[in-house]
Amino acid sequence: MSDPEKPHSDPAPPRDREANRLSARALRYARVGTQVGGVAARIAGTRLFGMDQQQGNAAALAAALGGLKGPIMKVAQLMATIPDALPPEYAAQLATLQNQAPPMGWAFVKRRMIAELGADWASRFLSFDKEPAAAASLGQVHRARALDGTELAVKLQYPDMQSAVEADLKQLGMLLAIHRRMEPAIDTTEIAEEIGARVREELDYEREAAHAALYAQMLADEAAVRVPRVHGDLSTGRLLTLDWLEGRRLLDFVDHPLEPRNAIARAMFTAWWLPFSRFGVIHGDPHLGNYTVFEEAGTENAEPAGINLLDYGCIRIFPPSFVGGVVDLYRGLQAGDGARVVHAYETWGFRGLTNELIEVLNIWARFIYGPLLDDRVRTIADGVAPGEYGRREAFTVHRALKQQGPVRVPREFVFMDRAAIGLGGVFLHLKAELNFHALFERAIADFAVETVAARQGAALAKAGLR
Repeated sequence: MSDPEKPHSDPAPPRDREANRLSARALRYARVGTQVGGVAARIAGTRLFGMDQQQGNAAALAAALGGLKGPIMKVAQLMATIPDALPPEYAAQLATLQNQAPPMGWAFVKRRMIAELGADWASRFLSFDKEPAAAASLGQVHRARALDGTELAVKLQYPDMQSAVEADLKQLGMLLAIHRRMEPAIDTTEIAEEIGARVREELDYEREAAHAALYAQMLADEAAVRVPRVHGDLSTGRLLTLDWLEGRRLLDFVDHPLEPRNAIARAMFTAWWLPFSRFGVIHGDPHLGNYTVFEEAGTENAEPAGINLLDYGCIRIFPPSFVGGVVDLYRGLQAGDGARVVHAYETWGFRGLTNELIEVLNIWARFIYGPLLDDRVRTIADGVAPGEYGRREAFTVHRALKQQGPVRVPREFVFMDRAAIGLGGVFLHLKAELNFHALFERAIADFAVETVAARQGAALAKAGLR
């Protein structure tokens, strides 16, 4: 609204031609709906006629989604990594999906860059690679060089992504509604809301730039974790330019000797638990592609020195009270203090807690906290494949909840749970052997909710986040 006292104020900014356009949303909805709708009808039909076709239905859904590109792939992969969001058969099938978005061609990239930085965009770079270094579900990354010679990673969003996300989230809602009717043990309503909120945030590259600035603050004193610098003059809401951090894939080190693998795992633990325990912030997408390993410079047989954090789209900022619940549950399980355990669940937002329901939730809690409670050097879970980490326990809990449900999972719990499982999977890939209890105790030393609140408020303000 204009200021009546300033009739000659600056003109309104030009209309955003990609902001959730109805026409683009309708086209996307029709395309995705044709694929997903057929599978939904198949699922409903087999259920109606009493046929157990979970495996076949799951394969059909994966096949349908595998032919699509864009946000629906992101949503599917998120769903596959949230324990109990989907039946095990579906989770296993969707976990096989890969980002298959075809990269934009050079002519397309030039049009996008002109739209974001203006017709003279190329003059603002010393060089700009025509071929993308990576292409994912929402955008692609080009390697470039700034005028001062700094190596850059330039992340460019695909066109009409906001419209595509809204259309795809509607399809997600339809699938989860069917799932709720078929499997009422878990109420997925808040899971869908949380996924929607995080995927929408991933479209906002200005927010992602602020997330990167936030992580630079939180990890400023941690030499084993590198955060890229944001180049604000080369960034917009759909273009994000960061320092290019040189490193090797984490999986390149899985056959190295134990100590280098442990060094990488310790850096991962720090990158994840320190921001959460001190600031109430987590990296909600511990996917292997979001990290690379940097090595000691100037040595002949360079050893891993730490990790580069590359992506800041899926970041979750928690109320400090939620972090207090995480610590309360840990201390309650540690001391056998049932009242403190119940208080933790209530802090997170679980309601209607009976003794039976608490016991079911404790199955999962003891699994998640098991390595943190065990004061010895150990692996995360001996003999378990990384992709299967947590599946057996999730199935046990799901089966028990059928006797207690429906249980609504609080939305703030969703990505905390998912990220913890993803982090455990990384430790399994590395075959790390650490005293996770000692690492966690250091992370929560002198913990107080009030201290987290003060730190968080100051850090968010400095990073320009609310």
